[in-house]
Amino acid sequence: MRMSVGLALSWLCLFAMDLNAADAAKARPNIVFVMADDLGYTDLACYGSKYYETPNIDRLASQGMRLLNHHHCQNCAPTRAALMTGQYGPRTGIYTVGNIDRFDWQSRPLKPVDNVTQLPLDRNIFAKQLKQAGYATGMFGKWHLGEKGLHHPSQRGFDEAITSAGAHFDFETNPKTDHPAGEYLADFLTDRAVDFIQRHKDQPFLLYLPHFGVHAPHDAKPELIKHFKPKPGVGGHDSPTYAAMIASIDESVGRVMKTLDELKLADNTVLIFTSDNGGVGGYIREGIERGGGDITDNAPLRSGKGSLYEGGTRDPFIVRWPGVTPAGSTCNVPTIHVDLYPSLLELASAARPAQVLDGESLVPLFRDPKSKLSRDAIFQHFPGYLGAGAGFWRTTPVSLIQSGDWKLMEFLEDGHLELYDLSKDIGETNNLAASMPEKAKALQARLVAWREEVKAPMPTPNDATTPKAGKKAKAKAKADDD
Repeated sequence: MRMSVGLALSWLCLFAMDLNAADAAKARPNIVFVMADDLGYTDLACYGSKYYETPNIDRLASQGMRLLNHHHCQNCAPTRAALMTGQYGPRTGIYTVGNIDRFDWQSRPLKPVDNVTQLPLDRNIFAKQLKQAGYATGMFGKWHLGEKGLHHPSQRGFDEAITSAGAHFDFETNPKTDHPAGEYLADFLTDRAVDFIQRHKDQPFLLYLPHFGVHAPHDAKPELIKHFKPKPGVGGHDSPTYAAMIASIDESVGRVMKTLDELKLADNTVLIFTSDNGGVGGYIREGIERGGGDITDNAPLRSGKGSLYEGGTRDPFIVRWPGVTPAGSTCNVPTIHVDLYPSLLELASAARPAQVLDGESLVPLFRDPKSKLSRDAIFQHFPGYLGAGAGFWRTTPVSLIQSGDWKLMEFLEDGHLELYDLSKDIGETNNLAASMPEKAKALQARLVAWREEVKAPMPTPNDATTPKAGKKAKAKAKADDD
């Protein structure tokens, strides 16, 4: 029996509609963004560790792309503000954690710029833009940008949001959520993330899973600590407890990956993994006295969290986008926190907000690691101090520009410059500012122009009559080492 021409055309139209629907779904993938806290650049096996065990994250890297030159801020809150808003710190006023009296700046030549501690309400975070584009949005973990009222992430664009940080056992959540006694926070957050995926499997979703691990206090599940105790340390990676904390983050990533596989969502999900700043290590090599010493080591990178040398700002960044991102690939293009926002907008076909976005979409790099971005420099600006015990500093006020492999740091107390060729000196051991004055001068001019463009606040001369920081503020600085 022959099919009529009209019926055949109808079938062809329906088939084409199915293909178009599939293409449309592929064009609007689900997005899962997992971020560890204080995980260093070399704290993953796929980034060089010979001691820590990260089989699930390593598998993610083998299926996707590792960015080798990605940067965040030197500590927690400014990174999160930049990720959420797509704006450099001078635009949000968030450049550190807490107020300026956390550390004894009065002993230094400059007074820091006052710090904003809650994300300004006039900024649209990326979750709001994706929600308006039809995505279900969920966030479970550390927020650190304002917990009360309209500052809570549930009021900023996340349909669902549970925040928690400060403890790995006996933790509290906002809003208050029941959980079994003795539960480990990373497991609790992962349970919520998996449940979110399961409930929203039939629509595009954005899942943001910012773990509190591996931030201090360094607590881990006993069975995982026991696993690492007999294992010899390698290259400054030698803490069984810290290794066990990393293992819990790896377990979380594995559970998310397994859920996506079981629901047949993996092929249409962009999964990103990163950390918010450098690892807590490298201080001993810098001659910095810090309570508790080094829990890890960021070598070959210099210094660690709280510093704007590479050990404090260069972070692992892995993206898996099946069928699009080349499996097992790497990319060495310099990228930075403000790039995430425009990247997510492009992935989700979401509208841009009214606010300025300082970054550039990384989607071309996700597709082809040899692609080029239109900009040729990234920037950082830190107009404050981060202490490391009495008389020691992880950083003093500093701005920097990285253009290709060249990195220039301008230290604002005395104006001295440091110039490094990261292609030959990733450990930042050879300051070329004196031997290459023209290169240093050209990069400094671009750095000054950028500060003027973003209206970067500058620290001011210290008034010797300023009263000393109170004991309460200094006690908080000691306890809250962000």
